[in-house]
Parts: sequence; structure tokens; C-alpha cells
Amino acid sequence: MSEQTQAQDTRGVPQPRRVVVVGAGMAGVQTAVALREQGFTGSVTLIGAEPHQPYDRPPLSKAVLLGKAEGSAFDVDFEALGIELLLGREVLGVHPGRHELDTAEGPVPYDALVLATGAEPVRLPGTDGVPGVHLLRTLDDAERLRPVLARQHDIVVVGAGWIGAEFATAAREAGCAVTVVEAADRPLAGALPAEVAAPMAAWYADSGASLRTHARVARVEPGAVVLDDGTRLPAGAVVVGIGARPATAWLTGSGITLGEYREVVADDHLRSTAEDVYAVGDCASFPSGRYGRRLLVHHWDNALQGPRTVAANIIGESPAVYDPVPYFWSEQFGRFVQYVGHHGSADTTLWRGDPSGPAWTVCWLREGRLIALLAVGRPRDLAQGRRLIEAGTLMDAEGLTDPSRPMKAATA
Repeated sequence: MSEQTQAQDTRGVPQPRRVVVVGAGMAGVQTAVALREQGFTGSVTLIGAEPHQPYDRPPLSKAVLLGKAEGSAFDVDFEALGIELLLGREVLGVHPGRHELDTAEGPVPYDALVLATGAEPVRLPGTDGVPGVHLLRTLDDAERLRPVLARQHDIVVVGAGWIGAEFATAAREAGCAVTVVEAADRPLAGALPAEVAAPMAAWYADSGASLRTHARVARVEPGAVVLDDGTRLPAGAVVVGIGARPATAWLTGSGITLGEYREVVADDHLRSTAEDVYAVGDCASFPSGRYGRRLLVHHWDNALQGPRTVAANIIGESPAVYDPVPYFWSEQFGRFVQYVGHHGSADTTLWRGDPSGPAWTVCWLREGRLIALLAVGRPRDLAQGRRLIEAGTLMDAEGLTDPSRPMKAATA
């Protein structure tokens, strides 16, 4: 970076004059805010593809969808912070060599660039243009679905993952008849082991929703979903929740390295392979020393935590390695579900409480140390477990299985 493109902050640390953040979701907004909070005095530009004021996404499948809130705009005074918003602007490409973005309205130069474009929902093949087929990712998606719920249509949800369960919950609360079809043999097949996900299947029936597993969609017609066994399910609306992938197609040809899932490959300080380009949130993976593998975390908490690391790098500090304990929550069928950690390398699984009951926890250990847990209606387990994971504490397995005993007391 040339001397002409740098400024000095009050501590004498060289910093870029122009920071551009692409993506106006949680990760992008928090990066812009963190820059100001950490003393950055140059220009900050936040570019968003949607025309709306930047907003939070979790309420879309809850309060916004049910008409209990009109929106979920972030409580941020961008003008007071000196953050320029370029909304409704599509970014078409980036040229790291000349530090320039291509947008539909013309080039945008930068000294430091932050990629925070998030993820986009996977579309069900063959449904483009079919009336009544919906996704649920944006504010516009939620607003299109609100009248569908209000009219109490028969709804078919494709996919029994987190978003499918949350939408089915809202649809049942609105009085809709709901059928959820899942190609796998259980809900949350891509997220949790079979023995952990199995008890959750009963939640659908308890709420009055129908869950059909081993059910593959052959095609969607106006008013019906046809399964591969010939079953026709009436559908006034179809909501597709079969996963999400990093929104990085616009980076093709940029020279920025993408990973197995087309995510930006970031290092342990969230720097991409291009000079002065950082990546944060759902669109980026990072190496975890804690878990010994690269993690791609499509969850709100990652988009909240990562920006502080990015901002510190940009203003010239030396932040700690970015290696958080991933955290996620979901509200579904009257239950508060929380997950922390990463269970993939566990060698032991322990249960606290009866999974047929209203509150229980699953703990995953590796070599006697807690590495992940799923808590259903047990927020205290989650809070204590998160600290134990961060500390790498050796656990007493027998004490851990006693749900009446605090987790923090079940150490070896």
C-alpha cells in the first residue's frame, strides 16, 4: 500500500484511507461499526445488494414472518458514525491488483476490502418460475410469505433443517396445515448425528405438523408437490429450506482463493489470499486450531464475532488468532435449542436428561474434554458448557450425566 493511500491515527499506526465492506448483513455492519469503535478515522463504505436499511435476519423466520414486527433494522446510526451506505447496489467483481470493485453503477476504489456477502439459499431444481414457491432468506422473502400464512394455506416445507423447522413452527402458529418433506431419514441430518436428531422428529407431530422422511421431491406443480413415489401433496405454497451456500459467484476470476464449498478461504486472522482483502461471516472459512480443521460457520454468532478481528487487522493492530467456539440457537416447536462447539472429532457422547422430555442436553467429548454440546431448554448447561469448552477442561463423565448437577461441578 502506498504512502499516498495511508493515514496516521492518533497512535501513529498507518492505516488505509478507504475501507469498503461488501455485504450489509450482520458481518458487514458489525465490521463497519467495529472500525469506528476501534478508532479508524478513514472513510468506511458499506455496500448492500438490497434496497432496505441493513437488518438482522433471525427475526425473519419469527416476528417478521408472523406480522409481529415490520422489520428488524439494526439500531445503528450510520450517519453519526460516518459510514457511507450504498444500498441496492450489485457488486459484479473485484480486481485486487488495482484495488477496485466493479458495480452496476461503476467502479469503486478501496485501500482495504472486506468480503461479507453471506450465504444464499440453495434453490430446488425445476422450481424457477413455478408460482407459490418461496425461499426465506431476505426481508422481501418474509414479506411475500406473511400473507400466505395469514390466509392459512396448506403449506409444504421442503427440508427439515433449522430453517425448515423454524418456518414450520411459525406456520403452525399461524394456523396453517404443514407438511415437511425430508429426503434423509431424520430431521437435521446434515447437522446432527442420528441418535441426537431422532428425538426431534416427535416435535413435528406434537405441534400438529406432518413430517415425511425418505421423501424426495420429483417436481412441484401449481398447487401440489409430487414426491418420487407418486404421492401428491396439496400445497397452496411451497417453502424451500434445503441449505445455503456462500454468496461468492461474483468473485469468479478475481484470483481470490475459494474453498470446497465456494467459500472464501481466509487465514486465522480472516485475511483472504489477496492483499488487503479480508473475509468474514457466512462467506468465509477459517482454520481452527481448537478443532484441527477448517470451519465454515453459517451462524449469526460468527458474523458477530469475526468483525472485531477484521477491524483490528485493518487499523494495524495485531489481534489474537480468530478461533471462536461456534455457537448457534434455534426456536422451534416451543423449544429453545442451543448448540456450541463442533462435535465432528468427538470420541464420547453423553446425555444429561431424558430426550423424550422437555429439557435435555447432549455432550460430546474428546479425550475427556468437552468439545461440543446441544442443549434443549437448558440454557445454564449451554452457558457453563461454553466456558468449559473454551478452557479445555477435563470432565468427570459420571458427574456430567447427572442433570441435577451443574456442569461446572462435573470436572475431573
